[in-house]
Amino acid sequence: MKLTDFFSCESVIAELQATDRNGVIRELVASLAENGAVDASQVESVARIAIKRENEGSTGFGKGVAVPHVKCDGLARMTATIGRSGAGVDFAALDRAPVYTVVLLVSPKDDPDAHLAAMEQIFRHLQRDNFRRFLRQAETKAALIELIKEADEPAHG
Repeated sequence: MKLTDFFSCESVIAELQATDRNGVIRELVASLAENGAVDASQVESVARIAIKRENEGSTGFGKGVAVPHVKCDGLARMTATIGRSGAGVDFAALDRAPVYTVVLLVSPKDDPDAHLAAMEQIFRHLQRDNFRRFLRQAETKAALIELIKEADEPAHG
């Protein structure tokens, strides 16, 4: 599985407008819907489930990154996107540092194996200091999309 197999590149946000965790999640889910990756009728329920999941335990794993991820009923397919915040957002991360890169993954409930495989791919790339730094420094949607595509190339495996 590659990142480009499930990322909605059209939904990438180079500069998030939201300044708080719940707003960021809503903004990313709305972007997925605007680009057809999530049905518009599901935006509120997906956002609500993701926020509930965050309240149970932050997905801000430190180093400026958070990966909110949820499994929802009724989704047609698994999808993900990235949002970047130049100012940083409080995600109650493990290291208490602001989050600058948010990767949102939403999956159908009936395919937990694909969800797990996607999470493994996302975390494998986010463990790399260079990948995290380049994501944080990318100031355009095109630059973020290019990083997602480059991450799939064999030299980065």
